Amino acid sequence: MRRYAIYGAGSLGTVLGANITKNGGKLDLINRNKAHVEALKTKGAQITGTVQMTVPVTALTPDEMSGAYDVILLLTKQLHNKAVVSFLKDHLQEDGVIVTLQNGLPEPEIAEIVGTHRTIGCVVEWGATLASPGVCVLTSDPESLSFHMGKMEGISDEKFAEVKGLLELMCPVHEEENLIGARWSKLLINATFSGLGTVVGGVFGDVSENKAARKVAIRCMKECIDVGHAVGATFAPVQGKNITALFYYKNVFKRAIATALIPIAMKKHRNIEPSMLQDLKKNKPCEIDAINGIVCTWGRKTGVATPINDKIVEIIKQCESGALKPQASNIALFDHLL
Repeated sequence: MRRYAIYGAGSLGTVLGANITKNGGKLDLINRNKAHVEALKTKGAQITGTVQMTVPVTALTPDEMSGAYDVILLLTKQLHNKAVVSFLKDHLQEDGVIVTLQNGLPEPEIAEIVGTHRTIGCVVEWGATLASPGVCVLTSDPESLSFHMGKMEGISDEKFAEVKGLLELMCPVHEEENLIGARWSKLLINATFSGLGTVVGGVFGDVSENKAARKVAIRCMKECIDVGHAVGATFAPVQGKNITALFYYKNVFKRAIATALIPIAMKKHRNIEPSMLQDLKKNKPCEIDAINGIVCTWGRKTGVATPINDKIVEIIKQCESGALKPQASNIALFDHLL
């Protein structure tokens, strides 16, 4: 029997695991949070928000893992990828794969540990929040859920099809020839709406539907596109939409149009609460260096200025240290850059 697992089954992983299980799949949901795992074991995965369901699932803590898996879906934060992936390597079949559904650009680091032939990248185009142990809120419209998945060198068509079939038990999976382009497209969305959503202490809609925040958001998008192009990335469509055509600008007129499109484009995802904000609320370090920080790093390497992303990183690090609080008034801290 093929063995599957979700490692890091927090908000996204619990929603994913519940859907796969409900639709006939069998897999282990693994998380270090003992209270969450115990709730999953005793009460099942309770999903609320844009859907309502309770699904009995198999849940484990890492120390309860045994044997090897054919597919491990990885949903932990990137902060500890080296240690986490090294640990998972011992629980992976010889022909098994790690499928990273993380933010940023995680594939190269994972491939360094387990090999490109055991690494698949997948972009998640929906959001969820962990409300309490065992209870997760799906914050995206059920009609807007999708994955974009691409393989690294050495992944067989059969293995790719196996993973695709597993994920399709939740929602459509788009085969992505341009994995790097898909990653940069998701990075643009995360840097803009997760980054600024965390800055203002709100959901994606608090950025997309606020006039002052949109002025910052459109400039953040342009920086991401400029840096992505500088490193040779061709941005992949996001749910069928060409984001560079929609949001890139070279003059004031096009910037005004692009800014006006933001709330329309983000309508179905307006209720997503940034995972970085969720971490700050729990006094946990967040992934800012793997999101906006990556844009800044590649900007410096390619000579592309990233003042908006630099400022987002600065503000969120101040929030991590307690020097600032995530709040709506923080958007004024960008005024001098506009």
